[in-house]
Amino acid sequence: MVHSLKKSWLDFFNLERKRLIGYVRSLIQDTPVFDGEDIVQDVITGILDKADIATHIENFSAYVYQSLRNRVVDYMRRKREHEHIDAELPGDTGLLLSDILSDLKFDTASEIEKNEISRDLSTAIDMLDEKYQSVFVATEMECLTFQELSEKWDIPIGTLLARKSRSMKMLRDSLIKLNPEFYSRLQQKG
Repeated sequence: MVHSLKKSWLDFFNLERKRLIGYVRSLIQDTPVFDGEDIVQDVITGILDKADIATHIENFSAYVYQSLRNRVVDYMRRKREHEHIDAELPGDTGLLLSDILSDLKFDTASEIEKNEISRDLSTAIDMLDEKYQSVFVATEMECLTFQELSEKWDIPIGTLLARKSRSMKMLRDSLIKLNPEFYSRLQQKG
């Protein structure tokens, strides 16, 4: 029974895959392409793993779409809790740190340049005040969420978000001061 159920579900997923991914992408319009596929894959795997529990589903298609919607809501909550190094800073129209680092087109011959950038970034992080440095290190290097930090440090999430935003601006300014010619693309436009 479970085997034939899984087979019919796999047939459904194979026929509806593009439509399911399109549905997820319509709900999450500002994410990279792979996120929609990842969410669909997670939901499919979850349903197939629980085939014995899900044998009583009357409308399988509706169940799948509701599961996708729920997973998107979870994804958006997690995304909001963690501001990444490539997140757009409020009111900032200049390039981001991730823009310049990804635009350098490293190859094996530029190992020295990579080391210099790494050293400059480390120096810029060390130049931050402790309250800004700790938020940056915790979110970017330790991969902690703002919710986790808020609970751990007993500081409101809004305060942590503001500190993270300021730390990103200070890092950009510090890199420009360390090597104006090289990091000039980080300067704000406008």
